[in-house]
Amino acid sequence: MRKLNVKVAAWLLIGCLATSSCIGSFSLFNKFAKWETQMTNNKYVNAIVGFILTPIVGGLCLFADSLVLNSIEFWTGSNPLADVGKTKQVMGQDGRYYAVTTLKNGYEVKAPTGEVTRFIHDQKTDSWSMEQDGVVKEIFRFNGDGTIMANINGETESFTLNQEGVNKARLIANSDIFFAMN
Repeated sequence: MRKLNVKVAAWLLIGCLATSSCIGSFSLFNKFAKWETQMTNNKYVNAIVGFILTPIVGGLCLFADSLVLNSIEFWTGSNPLADVGKTKQVMGQDGRYYAVTTLKNGYEVKAPTGEVTRFIHDQKTDSWSMEQDGVVKEIFRFNGDGTIMANINGETESFTLNQEGVNKARLIANSDIFFAMN
């Protein structure tokens, strides 16, 4: 009886670890699930086909996600199935829509006027830069001590990542417009 309890406890522990959300984003399975619900305009056809495909394809997607893709995401910090190349329409503070395209190392923002601005992340220096008309300007860089080094109005200054740091940046910029990162 004791061996049975240990086996049950071990399987429960393995199940808890395997189903916890901290091991990855399960991108492949989520893409399959989204496709499955939108493959036709008829929700009943989607459901019937889903009952047939999910045990096989869904299982393979979960298996690939949990053993391969989520492991890559955990160790490298980047998702191999990220939405690179995907464009979204985002309304700006001016009420106009901007096309924001996800790049491998950042974002490209196209204004309604056609002007293109790229926000590029340099993984080596852990910094973000802005590129407009071929001119690249570093916006900020993460420091090892949990602060950032930001360039505001031509001044480079160190800021803490809290309300005090935001207030300090507002004083330097003399503006209420900021990029925030969580």
